[in-house]
Amino acid sequence: MSTLSSAQLAHDLAVRDLSDPATGPHALQLVVERAVGALTSLWDCEVRWCRGDRIVTVEDNYDNLGYDPADVTRDARYTRYIDEHRMLRSHSSALIPAALRSLAAAPVDDVLLVCPGVVYRRDSIDRLHTGTPHQLDLWRISRRAPMDRTALHEMITALLAALVPGRPDRREPRRHPYTLDGVQVDVEHGGEWVEVAESGVAHPGVLAKAGLDGAWSGLALGMGLDRMLMLLKGIPDIRLLRSAEPSVAAQLGDLEPYRPVSAMPPVRRDLSVAVDADDLAEDLGDRVRDALGPDADSVESVEILAATPYAELPPRAVARLGASPGQKNLLIRIVLRPLGATLSDHEANVLRDRVYAALHRGTVMQWAAGGS
Repeated sequence: MSTLSSAQLAHDLAVRDLSDPATGPHALQLVVERAVGALTSLWDCEVRWCRGDRIVTVEDNYDNLGYDPADVTRDARYTRYIDEHRMLRSHSSALIPAALRSLAAAPVDDVLLVCPGVVYRRDSIDRLHTGTPHQLDLWRISRRAPMDRTALHEMITALLAALVPGRPDRREPRRHPYTLDGVQVDVEHGGEWVEVAESGVAHPGVLAKAGLDGAWSGLALGMGLDRMLMLLKGIPDIRLLRSAEPSVAAQLGDLEPYRPVSAMPPVRRDLSVAVDADDLAEDLGDRVRDALGPDADSVESVEILAATPYAELPPRAVARLGASPGQKNLLIRIVLRPLGATLSDHEANVLRDRVYAALHRGTVMQWAAGGS
């Protein structure tokens, strides 16, 4: 099992949770408040906030939510393991088992569990994705009123009206290990459908594992807070949510429409690299973030333009890359655009070389800025 080093763990735990008021105000917190307000207006139930620790047990992140032991999401490619039994939570649903156990220990007849927080993913790099997104789980658990599909759609409708009013939505069946009658919720944005939530009737098996018997039923819904805020305010780039640029940061304390700030010109660099045959965009994104550290915010996107298996490479390309069997050649375009500065050609080439060193697995190196 691949596990985090102590340095990697310290770096990840130092990431600010923008959804937590204890770290200072941020518009993400207003999204959470608006969502909770919409549901407490709809229902007469108690509200319990469950923030929990960023380090969770593997059991709470997977087993107690009904994930199959062989589920691909458990692979270290997608999960930041600390050791055999602990990990950085990969979704806010990892907070739910502990919240359910607390409810079983101190029951109330009807409750809304509110579980927001930063989570840790291995993800590609582009304007909509980050390795440390924020999520919100909202679960209504009751032994007073049966929770069913009708109640679920009432919940979805109330949240959409509060968060993205007036936007067309669609609801499609999806399977989740912790729900029955699962539903994915998309809204229309710019002529495209954007996923905003996953939901369903809480699986009785998940409730039972926490000590809640058949008298209880529930609704489960999880949403990406970053994407919801971007839709609500019209923010074009997820990196802006953490920007320290005063003209940007000043706009992240409310839910008013985002006013574009003068953008820095993009710098594009194309790379030809040899990587392992099973490497995905998420693997590349993770390596770039680890290699660049705080400079990773200068990378707007990492896009795979073309992929060629080793067996299809001409001999000259194999020699140029230092490629070997079990690898493939990727043509990659990186777009460099710091949010608050303009890069010189030399600075761009230095970043390009650092990205290249992080990705290339061949034995022949080609530098742009005199690397060694």
